[in-house]
Amino acid sequence: MAKVRADQLTGALKRQLAPVYLVSGDEPLLVQEACDAIRQAARANGFTERERYHVEKSFDWGSLLTEANSLSLFAERKILELRIDNGKPGTEGGKALATYVERPSEDNLLLIVTPKLDGTAQRSKWFKALEKIGVFVQVWPITGPQLPRWIEQRMSQAGLHADPQAIDMLCSRIEGNLLAASQEIEKLKLLAPDGKVTAEVIASSVADSARYDVFDLTDKALNGNARGAVKTLQGLRGEGTDATVVLWALAREVRTLANLAQAQQQGQNFDWACKNSGVWDKRKPIMQVALRRLRLAQLQMLLRKANGIDKAIKGLRNASPWDELLDLTLNISGTFSLSPQLQRLSLASP
Repeated sequence: MAKVRADQLTGALKRQLAPVYLVSGDEPLLVQEACDAIRQAARANGFTERERYHVEKSFDWGSLLTEANSLSLFAERKILELRIDNGKPGTEGGKALATYVERPSEDNLLLIVTPKLDGTAQRSKWFKALEKIGVFVQVWPITGPQLPRWIEQRMSQAGLHADPQAIDMLCSRIEGNLLAASQEIEKLKLLAPDGKVTAEVIASSVADSARYDVFDLTDKALNGNARGAVKTLQGLRGEGTDATVVLWALAREVRTLANLAQAQQQGQNFDWACKNSGVWDKRKPIMQVALRRLRLAQLQMLLRKANGIDKAIKGLRNASPWDELLDLTLNISGTFSLSPQLQRLSLASP
């Protein structure tokens, strides 16, 4: 399988469109943009239909093969998009993917999206089967030293020119969160009509921003400020914020806390655990505050709750996503309305 970095993808798509793409990474914004680029190139080549599949435990792999072998009434070419949240298609899925690549149709483009795949996954039979005809797009995170350059490039693409002080201030503001950076740059396009972004512009943007944001929500929840977190959550809902974005922000912090708690349980130094988990120095105190309140078992339960909310958002569970986001926010803040046993029972319900 040809391996392509995310920043090389546009050029590769212009040269040739492959029948299979596997996009792998843990940075949501960059993964989404890579998928968007593939879809755009596919549409330009006549792939006008799009079928999406979300691989769950009970996923019917036969349905994918059936769809791949079927033709629509007007014989339109289609993108088959397969999302595998755990990066493991399993035995049945591996066989289905191997069967697919044996006889790929020129009327289909298969786009597979997974989290970061480790070496073991890349040595698996299903991965090697895809190697025969596919392209592997590895999405690497933007680390601290790379972030200023990345922001400068994004500013330039948006028609903005920022001085070094402005870039440093924005780096400090978004603390490694690329989605937040992208949102701030979009806002700066309105605040700097002449295209010049200074530290003063960014400072006033932060000071004058009256809107609620998901990062304010997570900070209040991590600090144990339940009242403030709930107010922010209600503001986000009132402003029409997508529930998926709110869940992503909360789940991201819970997952980081769980990694830190597990590392400490194994005797790892807190600073070293933070470094391995990508926690910036400025966020260490707030993480420590949360870890004094939340234990590993509770955090693992909250991850299961987040998974349940994700299913509710996708319509796979009969539940109100916003009500459950409220409960998750309260839980992160240290307010548990149900015992862990009852929490598990609630998550098990359809």
